[in-house]
Amino acid sequence: MHSPPAKYLVVIDAGGSMVARLFDANRLPLTDFDASSEEVAVMTTGLQPQRSALDAAWSRALAGHNPDERAGAEVYTLDL
Repeated sequence: MHSPPAKYLVVIDAGGSMVARLFDANRLPLTDFDASSEEVAVMTTGLQPQRSALDAAWSRALAGHNPDERAGAEVYTLDL
């Protein structure tokens, strides 16, 4: 069984380390990895992030993050 494609990439602080988190179109988590990796640069080339993940749509998906981390997050909508 294949996992759904990634729709969102969220770059967010996780207790002092920047993490890249991939989510599907329903904002269900797919995977997390180091935000300093080359993959993040490749995936975000030419994309402009939303500069916060405080809106209600991200409440459940980012429930483990505090409001300051969510406010500083960069949310990218990936081209499918």
